[in-house]
Amino acid sequence: MRRAMYEAEVGDDVYREDPTTTRLEEMAAKLTGKERALFVTSGSMGNLIAQYINGGKANEVLCASNAHILQHEVGGGAAIAGVVQIGIPCRKGILSSLDLEGKVKQGMYDMATTTLIEVENTIGGYVYPLENLRGIQEFAQKHKMKVHMDGARVFNAQVATHTPVKTIASYVDTLSFCLSKGLGCPVGSLLCSDEAFYQRALTIRKMIGGGMRQTGILAAAGIYALTHNIDRLKDDHDRAKQIAQAISCNPDLVAQDVETNIIFFSARIAKTTSLVFQLKQMGILASIEGEFVRLVTNLDIDEEDTQRICSLLKDFKVKAD
Repeated sequence: MRRAMYEAEVGDDVYREDPTTTRLEEMAAKLTGKERALFVTSGSMGNLIAQYINGGKANEVLCASNAHILQHEVGGGAAIAGVVQIGIPCRKGILSSLDLEGKVKQGMYDMATTTLIEVENTIGGYVYPLENLRGIQEFAQKHKMKVHMDGARVFNAQVATHTPVKTIASYVDTLSFCLSKGLGCPVGSLLCSDEAFYQRALTIRKMIGGGMRQTGILAAAGIYALTHNIDRLKDDHDRAKQIAQAISCNPDLVAQDVETNIIFFSARIAKTTSLVFQLKQMGILASIEGEFVRLVTNLDIDEEDTQRICSLLKDFKVKAD
């Protein structure tokens, strides 16, 4: 990947003259079945642009209550796009059309109009069932709304279900996916859409500081990742399941079920903050997500690492708070 970045042919992408970035965008559009794709600095920027254009100032976006756009993007949707994000509680963060019933506001002068539904795939490592996406798409069309997918880890969903991203993307109007998570790039996401949205997205990207020059250096990493790093996501999934199984063997710990590469667990006798500290003391870095500790496997965790982690977690004696 670093060699590809070093050897990348570059131009000025602000003028749309960077050949490597253009190639990456064309590759992303083909993979997702969309007309166009736009290289952006991050998934947060891609999600923000979608909310700005298809959400709209003083309008509402419906999303799961634990959605990344609501919990982890510093209120950018409200502060910059001007949308009101309505979080809907749902199991595992996966919405259905039934969850959306009665949540749409349209035609009232004193209320924000609901214009966009946002779904996240995967969310917490869980894959959106196609029947849910189909139902949400039909619901959105009935109410003349758009659907955006935060597909940061959508290729994990593809690998886990053997469903092409192109099929998944067919149920949404816009989709962003990250190059910098499981695909292993240093930076970047793609925002995929139709031509009309793309033309507006170019302007919004520039307005919020996303116009960059010789982006081919970064885009080359993305091309390498999309060529070499998708199928190997299965290794991350397999290793996450091994780790979850090891956690389940420890009577002090309680693991949630694992579908892809994200593991959630808790301790019976310690709070999450204490548990994360204890894990760090023995060389395992973890984060906190609500009431759970979160581990994520990735291409830097090999089989030897996995076996060591499993051994540590099986024998781990949790210290009570």
